[in-house]
Formats: sequence, C-alpha cells, structure tokens
Amino acid sequence: MDGINSSKSELPKGNCNGNAYTTKEPENDESHQMISSLFLGPHAENYDYFKDNIISILEYTRDARLHYFPEDGRFISEGVQASDKFSKTTDKIGKAVRKAAELLSKHSVPWWSPRYAAHMCMDMSMPSLLGYFMTMLYNPNNVSIEASPLTMVAEIEVGQQLCEMFGYNLNAEVKDVPVGWGHITCGGTVANLETRNLKFYPLALRNAVKDFGPLSFIAGTFVIETCSGAKKLFKDLSKWELLNLKVLTVLEIPDRLSVEYGVSSAFLENVMKQYGIQSVGLGTLERQYDIDKPIQYMLASTRHYSWPKGGAITGIGSDSVVGIAPDIEARLDLEDLDKHLKASLEKQQAVYAVVAIIGSTEEGAVDSLRGVLSLREKYQAQGLSFVVHADAAWGGYFASMIPKDFKPGNPKNAEPPAQTGKGDGFVPDASLRVETQEDIYALRYADSITVDPHKAGYVPYPAGGLCYRDERMRFLITWTSPYISRAGTTESIGVYGVEGSKPGASAMSTWLANKCIGMGTNGYGALLAEVCFTISRLSAHWAAMSTKSSSYVCVPLNLLPVERKAMQDPNTTPESYAAAVEEEKQKIRDNILKKSNQEIIDEDAKRAPEDKAMVLLRALGSDLNINAFALNFRYSDGTLNDDVEEANYLNRRVVEVLSVDSPEDDPTQIPFYLTSTEFEHELYGKCAQHFKKRLGLAQDELSLMVLRNVLMTPFPTEGNFIDQMASVFHDVVEKEVKVCRKRNETKENHHSFIMQDSPDKIYLVNRSMFHLASRRRQLIASATLDEEAVKTYRDAKASSPSETFFLSTRNKEDISATILSDGSFDAVITTSSGKTIAKGVTVSSFTAIKDRPLNSKYRDHAYPSGHMPFYLYGSENNCHIDHMLLLAPNTQLSAANVALHTDPPVPASLLKEGCILYLDNVQEAAMQPFLPTSSLVSGQGPTSEKNFFFQKGKKFPVSVFRDRFGVSQGGPGLGDADYGERVATGEVVLGQDIWVDSEGVNRDPFKRPSQVAKWKEEFDKIGQELE
Repeated sequence: MDGINSSKSELPKGNCNGNAYTTKEPENDESHQMISSLFLGPHAENYDYFKDNIISILEYTRDARLHYFPEDGRFISEGVQASDKFSKTTDKIGKAVRKAAELLSKHSVPWWSPRYAAHMCMDMSMPSLLGYFMTMLYNPNNVSIEASPLTMVAEIEVGQQLCEMFGYNLNAEVKDVPVGWGHITCGGTVANLETRNLKFYPLALRNAVKDFGPLSFIAGTFVIETCSGAKKLFKDLSKWELLNLKVLTVLEIPDRLSVEYGVSSAFLENVMKQYGIQSVGLGTLERQYDIDKPIQYMLASTRHYSWPKGGAITGIGSDSVVGIAPDIEARLDLEDLDKHLKASLEKQQAVYAVVAIIGSTEEGAVDSLRGVLSLREKYQAQGLSFVVHADAAWGGYFASMIPKDFKPGNPKNAEPPAQTGKGDGFVPDASLRVETQEDIYALRYADSITVDPHKAGYVPYPAGGLCYRDERMRFLITWTSPYISRAGTTESIGVYGVEGSKPGASAMSTWLANKCIGMGTNGYGALLAEVCFTISRLSAHWAAMSTKSSSYVCVPLNLLPVERKAMQDPNTTPESYAAAVEEEKQKIRDNILKKSNQEIIDEDAKRAPEDKAMVLLRALGSDLNINAFALNFRYSDGTLNDDVEEANYLNRRVVEVLSVDSPEDDPTQIPFYLTSTEFEHELYGKCAQHFKKRLGLAQDELSLMVLRNVLMTPFPTEGNFIDQMASVFHDVVEKEVKVCRKRNETKENHHSFIMQDSPDKIYLVNRSMFHLASRRRQLIASATLDEEAVKTYRDAKASSPSETFFLSTRNKEDISATILSDGSFDAVITTSSGKTIAKGVTVSSFTAIKDRPLNSKYRDHAYPSGHMPFYLYGSENNCHIDHMLLLAPNTQLSAANVALHTDPPVPASLLKEGCILYLDNVQEAAMQPFLPTSSLVSGQGPTSEKNFFFQKGKKFPVSVFRDRFGVSQGGPGLGDADYGERVATGEVVLGQDIWVDSEGVNRDPFKRPSQVAKWKEEFDKIGQELE
C-alpha cells in the first residue's frame, strides 16, 4: 500500500542517539522501563511489538472460523472472489479505508505525544487496544451470559479489580463489612444515574405494609432503627424518618424479612413490581407521601455537566442538583455544604446524596471526602441521612498510588517516595499531597464510586464504571430483590444498570489493561506517579514563568505554598505578600526550572526535608494532574490590564494558536497543545473572584476564561523537553500580547458617524465597536459643517431620503485628544452604498451629548427586560433616537427625525442635553443577541426586514425619562431609569432615516477567520472514494 512500509520504520533522531534524553539511557529505573513497554510510543517506538500482536489476533480469528465445523466448506468461493464485481467492491472499500486512514492521520490531534497537554485524551495502553481489537471481532454483547460467556466474566472481574483498588471488601467471610461490587458502563454520565432509588425503597415497602397490603402481616412486629438511633415499628415511621434511614439499614431490610419472617425472594420481587419506584414512578410516590420539597443532590458547582443532565433524565430535574460553592482552589467548600445541610434539616427537605468529586475535570481538584463523611455522621445524629457518592470518574485510578499499608495521619505520608533510577532519561516518582492521599484512601467508606477506565485507565472509549460498597445496592436499579446471594457465581449482569446492550470489548479491554499493568503501586500507581512528577514540572513553569518585567503575568489557580501561608498570617500586607510570592517564584526558577531531574534528586539529598525541591514540586499545581492557569497582559507602560474581557481575549487567542479548530490547521505543525475552560461567576463565585484578584483584574461578574492542561504522558521530562514546550508557550503569549496592546492602546483611527439632520445643526452618532479601544464608546454629538457641505448633504438626502449618510474623519484622529478637545476636524461624506458625495468637509463646534465608555466593566450584566432603551435627543421638531449599548454583543439601531407624540411634550432643554426613551412593548432581553445585519435585511425569515420591528412607519408606546448620569458617565446601570423621574409618556413613529447594524459594532478586526464548515468537505472525501 502507498505510504505504508511493512518493514521497521526509521525513527526521527532526537538529541542524542535518537533518544529524547540529553546524553545517555536511564539506569535502574525499572518502573519506567515497565511503563515504556505499555504504549505504542510517541514515535511508534513499539510498533513492531504491537503489529505482532495484531497479526496473532487476526490469525486466531481466522482459525476460529476455519475450525468451526470445517466440513461445511467454503461459503465464499474463489470464483466469487475472482469476479469483476467482487474486485471492484473490495477495491472501493480499500480506497475508502486508505482515504479515511489518511485523513485521520492528517487531522487527528496527536494526543499520543508528550506535546499534547490539552484535553483528557492520551495514548491508550497497548493491552487495552489489543483487548478491544481482539474482542470487537467477535462483537459480544454483555447484556447476558448467553451473548457473552467470556466477556461477562471479564466484566465481573473488572468490577472486582476496581473494588479492590478502592479498598472495598470482597471477602464474604469478613463480618460487619459489606461486600463490594462493580460493573462497566459506557461512561460516568450513565454511572451517575444509578444512585437515586435507595431513597424510595422504604416508601414503597411501607405502602406494601399498611392496610391490607401483601406485607401487612409484619406491621405489628417489624422494628427498624432511625438514622438518629431510635428504634420504632416500621409502620410508625414518619415520612421524614423513612426518607432518612441509613444506607445499611435500607439494604438489610430484605435480608431481615427473609430471616425474621421467611419472606421468599420471589414474593418480595412481586411486591416491589407492584409498589416499587420502577413501576409506580417518582411522581406517584411523591404524591402519596406529600413530598412537596424536591429531594436534592448536593455537590460542588464545579461538577461535571453530566450531573444536571442526569437530574433531567431521571425526572428529579436539574434544579434538584444543588451546586455547593467551591473554595478558592475549586474544591468543595465544606462550610457552604454544612449551611445547605442545616437548611435541609430545618426545612425537612430530604437529600438523595452528597457527592464528593475526586478529581474535577476542569481543575483536577479532589474534594474533602473525609469532610463529607464527617458531616453525614453529624447530621445523622440529628435525623438527616444521605448516600455519600464519590465521583471519581477522573481520579479513581489514582487510588492505585496509595500503598496497601497506608495509614492516615502517618508523618511518613508527607515524605517524597524513594527514587531508584538515575541518568538523563530518569523520571522520578511523585506522591500525592497528604490531604489528597487521605481523601482517596477514604473512598473505601463511600457508598458508591463512579470511575472511568477510559480516562486515567488509558483504555479506549466507552469504558466507565460504577462500584458499590455494598453489593446489594445494585438491585435497586432492577426489579430484583436485593437479598439474593450470588457470591462466587457467574451471572448475567446486564440487568444491573441503565444500559441494555453494551460492548463486551470494553470489558475485555479494561480487564486486560488492569491485569497487565496492575492495580497497585507497582502498576498503575507507578505510571501515575511519573505522570504526577511530569505535571508538577509543568506546574512549576506556570507558577514562575512570568517576572516583573514580563509583558504578561501567568498565574496558576492553585496557590503557591507561600501564598497559603501568607493568607493565614494576619500581619501580611500587600507589599509583604508580593515580596514573598516573588521570592518563592525565584526559588522555583533556581531549584526546579534550571535543573534536570537527576540534579533535583541529587541536590535534594543535601537539603533539609522542608527545603527539598520534590516537596515544593508536589505542592505546586492541582491535587492530581490537571493545571488550571490564566494570563493577563501589561500595557506598554507596564500597567497591568484590569479588564476581564480583555484578559479573556488574550487567553482565547493563545489557546486558538495552540489547538486545532479548522481543516486549515496542520496538527503536525502545532508544537504544543492546550485547551481552556470558563469560570462562570454564578458557579465559581469566590473562587473566580479570588483568581481575578491574583491576576490584577476587576472584581466583576464576568466569566473568566482559564487555560487548562492535562498531562497523562509517562515519558521523559528530560532533554529540556518541558522547557521547550514552556518556551513555545511563552513565544505565543508574547505575540498575542502585542495584538491585545494594539487593540487596546491604539488611540488614533478613522472614525465614522451616522449623520442625522436638524435645521440648525447636524447630529452625529459614532459607529461604535466593542473590539477596538479607539471606537469602544457610544458617542452622540452635535456639530457644525461648512455651508457647502451642508447643502451637498441636504440635496443628496432630499433625493434619497431613506439612504444613510456617514461623516468620516479624513485622517486618523484621537477622539478624546483632538476631536473632543479641539471640536474640529476634516471629513468626508459618504453613503451607505459607498459613494463619496463630499470631500474636504470642515467640521467645527463638535460637542458631545452622550459619551459613554463601552469597556466590559461599564456594561450591564443582563440585557434590559420589559423594554428597550434609547437615547433621545435633538429639538422639539427634530427628534432622533439611538439604541443604548448596555451589553455586548449588541445592535446599533438609530433613527433620525422620528415623530414623537407625548403628554406632556418633552421639554426642549431635556432634548438638548439628551434623555432616555423606553420602547415600552419591545422585549430586548428576549430578542438579544440579534442575527447578523445581512439576515435582518435579507427579506427572508421571521426577523427579516419585512418582519423586523425597527423599520419605517413602526409605532411604539414610549416612556421618556431624565438621564440621571453625566455626559461621560460609565455604567453599569445607565439604562435603569427612575420611574419617579418619568417626564412623559406617549408614542413614537419611525421615519425613513433608519440605521440597523449588528455586525460592525461586534466585529473583531483581529479575529482569525473560522473554517469549521470545511470539516465536512474533508470528510466527504471518504465517500468520494466509494462513488
């Protein structure tokens, strides 16, 4: 085949001997040698081993078919294979396959490379790929044992592997500790759906007990313990007590019914088919028990989007997934959780579960699971109980780093792990922070755990997972009674969970990877320990990259150790804080950034424990292996930008350079990959505000764009490789800072004004632009033009009354420094069609009526609701209006010489200084953002010129208000009129002279053109091979 060499490919040469390290091979680093055998490799170094295994798989697949009743003979004869149609079809398929493979190799982002540090995509392990490939050829369906005899066993064993890694008990002989159980799902989203039904089991059972129900015979004797420790007859429990039984108490009910009353499995199953939530539905049980306050899930507002989506799917509603505020480093704020739980107790609003996120997907934060468990114990004593679920979709596999003999509170937990290797290619192991270790250790006490092998397990999609501390919880998603013992049996586990059909290939892939790599500290633990070291080295760059003289600042979300210490010291001043931070950044540069891995280890051997660079390294960055950080820029004079929108602009441009968003982008030419996220004010609250403060930004309610990198590579951090990537990043930022400065510092520009005529003067409305500082203002002014220009303009206007005319500066001007200061400039007059009708126009007496800045900090946080505000100005017989630009994006709507009929008439003095007019029946918030101007005036669609609200002859009821603010006053709140200051009401009728622009005002002159639509053109090339 063209482009494919079946012989061993030549690898590109690195720094020395073709390797990525500087001088020589690493020595004695057996864990890294083992890890290196697991992957195809960034440069396909292990291609031959992988290929040999693929060939073996194909040969076994061939033999399986040949050896199954060979006496049947061939079904596809050699004659058929030699036919013209057969040959043409196979040739077409071959061409399509090669074209698809070519496009994938050309356009796929190289997540297999250590240069890829963006999303949670990484090189998959060879065992997982081989496991998936070999199994998909047989396509087993893990819905039942009959459809998947071998892969069903694989899934059961995967569940056991995961449970053991988390510390769940698997020995049924151990008393007083439940037996754990787990299974494969398509992903964490589905796994998170399986935790609802426990709350309703007691309610359903109670319905079967009361009156003449099938379990009424137990009513007088069946005693149960409430979560606060009181013992009562089950039938006498209140609604609140039923909703707050402990997990173990609920799960023991079926066993107790069997032991105490001889209730059979089949009988109880039939009872639950009649009364269970799966049959009667959530709404029915809520009505029967008069549950008028929605039961809630509680978890950090930084949660994965699957949680509100799951709330919608299960019928509890996304509003019942309550976001708890994060702390300043994006972990669950236990104080805020405590307040919510207290409120739930006081209102008697039940809680399904509190979720601790073990590795948030945006920040790598590990919530305090220990703290959540402690709060449950506290509130159970007061009558409130809930499931504790750990969303460890991302962080679950990091439990492999916890040693078997780990004991919380042991001082040795804070020590860096012993290092055995040496040499330039040596990659040290890093441990997790003590707090993180102890929260991951606490997973063994969580009632259920979501984990995604297709994330930190290096397994192909789809491979999620769910583990239960008590195996009986799995029955709550079925109609099966939860006391049937199936220990040691191979069962059809498809009935447990949301999914029906699911690929056995996922189970085999995960099992083979887990088995080959190992679930402990010498397997996945060793792999992730090297990953943690690698991410820490990159964290050090984000922390110390920028200096006082840099054109930008780079600030990680996670605090430096000295910052945490300074925040706890009441004597800290801004000056001492800044000095301490700069001192620690220099320490990072001297002891980490400028050192090789071997030098760090060698020099640490001579340092006191508290001074070791490895200790400092692990204190940098997030709890796991995700870095969140952000940039801000300095102006040319060294002043730090304080506008959040402009900082966002810089971060956005940087990530656009370091990512693929168009077929025009060549993935092989992007030397370093990053991605981004957004800290929304309503979700991140004080976390976002504190981050903005550290970046030198305004404390507003705008969302903050944050850069993000995930590193899963276990390969060397040597040969200045991390330094090279950091250098690439620095160069990109420097280049984009120049763009930001240009867009914000350029004062002189060509300016264009909409002309609006009055007998004694001309009114001019600036054509604003949000994305250019020189035009980032809403300016309305009056001016005098020379007589010849006025006559030319009025003659042209008389012949084309619906044409819009523009007055444009002849030269580049600074509005503030020259136009407003001098009041005069030279100009030209053009039409909206581009025709010039007057040159050499002299403008004088230029006087601002409204001059409002449009920077983000001056804008409102929401579009006006219930009306649309305009500036009203002119004279009694010549009134003009211009739409108030209160938020971006927006639309410029201007109308000259409108007919205004109000009672009483608007005073001439107010028109002269400018006032505010509301279109009372126009709902701006419902209309924004407007479509592009080309769509509005195309004559087609519901918002076309034919139907658009702002056009000739349209009448609107209006209210007129005094403008309470000065000529140059900035917002927000400029359009919030005081109804006590309303001076008139009436009607306005639009005339012929109307200007509508939703493109120019929002245009970014520095924006790179988007080519996303071309992706389909590329993809269509595959289909063309079949034509």
